[in-house]
Amino acid sequence: MAFAGHQMDHAPGVGENGYDGLEKGTIEYADGLELSATQTSTRRKREAPPLIMNLSREERHRLERALVRKIDFRLLPMIIIMYILNYLDRNNIASARLAGLETDLKLTSTQYQTSVSILFVGYLLMQVPSNLFLNKIGKPALYLPTVMIVWGTISAATAAAKSFGGLIAIRFMLGFVEAAYFPGCLFFLSSWYTRKELGLRTAMLYSGSLLSGAFSGLIAAGVVSGLSGVRGLGAWQWLFILEGVITIGVAILAFFILPDFPRTTTWLSEQERELAVWRLDEDIGEDDWVNSKAQTFGHGFMLAIKDAKMWVLMVMLFCIVASGGVTNFFPTVVATLGYGNIDSLLLTAPPYILAVVTALANAWHADRTGERFFHVVIPLCVAVIAFIIGAATTSTGPRYLSMMLMVPGVYTGYVVVLAWISNTMPRPPAKRAAALAAINAVSNSSSIYVSYMYPESAGPRYIVAFAVNCVTAFIAILAAIILRFMLIRLNKKLDNGEYVEGAINGIHSAEHDGVPGQAAKKGFRFLY
Repeated sequence: MAFAGHQMDHAPGVGENGYDGLEKGTIEYADGLELSATQTSTRRKREAPPLIMNLSREERHRLERALVRKIDFRLLPMIIIMYILNYLDRNNIASARLAGLETDLKLTSTQYQTSVSILFVGYLLMQVPSNLFLNKIGKPALYLPTVMIVWGTISAATAAAKSFGGLIAIRFMLGFVEAAYFPGCLFFLSSWYTRKELGLRTAMLYSGSLLSGAFSGLIAAGVVSGLSGVRGLGAWQWLFILEGVITIGVAILAFFILPDFPRTTTWLSEQERELAVWRLDEDIGEDDWVNSKAQTFGHGFMLAIKDAKMWVLMVMLFCIVASGGVTNFFPTVVATLGYGNIDSLLLTAPPYILAVVTALANAWHADRTGERFFHVVIPLCVAVIAFIIGAATTSTGPRYLSMMLMVPGVYTGYVVVLAWISNTMPRPPAKRAAALAAINAVSNSSSIYVSYMYPESAGPRYIVAFAVNCVTAFIAILAAIILRFMLIRLNKKLDNGEYVEGAINGIHSAEHDGVPGQAAKKGFRFLY
């Protein structure tokens, strides 16, 4: 396993799963890691489930590899397809603008920008309550597809908008309902995969949004060229109808494919369920989702907001998303190259395809090495260079080069930050669910003001927007530096056996004093 920003098979004196000096199949740790200073923790020893305890190392390795492949096959393809449609339904308004939406509804530039930004108001309001509710009920296989059917219906209904007011109302409700999906999926993944597996899977999930950026332009180009005026509907109306209907169809399939949490998934054998739960317990040193009674809304939220690391991560992700706000208007930005509408829509695809490749490669390497900081910062430096080029020239070649680098530069590191959140605040699950939702909600609030930074009159260089993007990317780099130093300091405390709030500690007394060597023995370290 990789720890603390570098790769090592095992820490000195630490066993294969990060535990030394313990009997095979046991974990020794303290109760009450989140209790107050007046409560006394007791030391206890947890044993592996009976069906896991007597497996040899080779049998355990073989069974776990088969289990991860099974989870990957049932979980990843469906949630990635669902996220492609989530992002398509959210951002197809950018393609609809080139397909005649603005003209048919007689929208001013400011009204169109408001139609884009209002979605994120609803998106902001619903994320934390939705994630806490999902954690409480423990039924993602029921909850996520149900939400998807609702947002698909709302998206298709956009075709019936006749005015600015109707469009605003539909977009607000779309954001309100769609808010449940992405933070819910991040929490969903963190409930199935260990820390060393999570980065790549998070990148695979987010590749859905990047692929949607490529598909959106290609689909819109086909609709504009083939369906404009069919049955008296404009091309933009067909765009919303087709994508909404596809969303509903995929959601129905998802009811029969998605798992729930490890303890509540029926298509795993009893041994597979026990291993799915136990390996997460081994990875962190504390059990994850047990049952709905163990999950409380207020407690998880309060733990999250008291953790300083959450606020640093929130600033980092807010600034990255703000820099990536250009994607909400990417077809408009690409259109400043001077090509026709269909060619411009086609030219939006290559930057997103490149971003998928770089994001997956970066996340794979981050998981392999256990390093997070440089995998976030280096892509952001590329983004800064891309924005500078975009604002500095009107030449077609350099401008399209900058566009090719903008999307990968922002989102290659973004997917690593998403995994970094779960790595940094792993337990309890209610806290992790609240932190993921709160950080994602606040980060997306930047899209409310970003929407007003790309009026057509500011083209082709968009100097103000690209300058702001450079500044926010730089602030994100500073936040990453601060978080790195925070985690280094906390790991040193764990090495010394000191109690660390929010970590999985070895043992602590009522005064939160650690027993020297216990935290180091357990092997848990923050990844940076």
